[in-house]
Amino acid sequence: MRTLRARLTPYALVLPGGLWLAIFFVIPTLVMLSLSLQSGNVVDGFAFTWNWHSYVDGITTYHNQIVRSLLYGLSATIIQIVIGFPVAYWIAFKGGSRKSVYLFLVLLPFLVSFVLRTISWQFLLSDNGILLGPLKSLGVLPQDFHILATPYAVIGGLSYNFLPFMILPMYVALERIDPRLLEAAQDLYASKVQTFLRVVLPLSLPGVFAGVLMTFVPASSDYVNSSVLGGTNTTMIGNVIQNQFLVNQDYPVASALSFTLMALLLVGIFVYARALGTEDVLEVAAR
Repeated sequence: MRTLRARLTPYALVLPGGLWLAIFFVIPTLVMLSLSLQSGNVVDGFAFTWNWHSYVDGITTYHNQIVRSLLYGLSATIIQIVIGFPVAYWIAFKGGSRKSVYLFLVLLPFLVSFVLRTISWQFLLSDNGILLGPLKSLGVLPQDFHILATPYAVIGGLSYNFLPFMILPMYVALERIDPRLLEAAQDLYASKVQTFLRVVLPLSLPGVFAGVLMTFVPASSDYVNSSVLGGTNTTMIGNVIQNQFLVNQDYPVASALSFTLMALLLVGIFVYARALGTEDVLEVAAR
């Protein structure tokens, strides 16, 4: 009896989480997959007909938005690495006893709604707002200069909104580095640059890898920043999927676009993991 209980205990502990994933992820995904292969309309109803043309029509019609979303997500991810790594490095090695305070400041914007944070950037970047207005009055910028409705505004909004997701995993990886390794590198006459490149950077790769996963995927599929900060020429695939679901009610095409985006993101993640060397990353993380 005790042996049976010991065998069943791990499964019982995993059961709540497994049910949660099954109900709110697996089942909706299967339903959406079924929708992507259906044909029909809202009035007459939809029927499962193995209609693969939804994928062909979606990719053919909205390939520009798909490519644009991936480029925006990639650009925002690179910007977040450039900004987030120094922040995570400083908190991990220079934060001292106030590390928790600095991490709280990093997470503080998350106490405000995602939409409100994005709208605040709309006020900041408006043509005559508190940022560009004074510069135009002083003659620093021309009167027709604008940032809103440009790719720069959308990429900037994506970089800002998802920056904490990049900082936190990198901080965790950097904070786990044993300071004695840095001292050993200095004892072996390594310069600060050599110590960073040969000790700190390799050991921080698990955090960078996790940060990229946590930022590239939601940034590429986001639609709020493009809706608030962008224009007609900055439409992302998330905006298209939203319109197809809620406005046009073309559920097969919307579902097909969702799976197409999911597949492209998975391929990109696998290529990135392969190029980075996941075995080396996991080995470093284990150490």
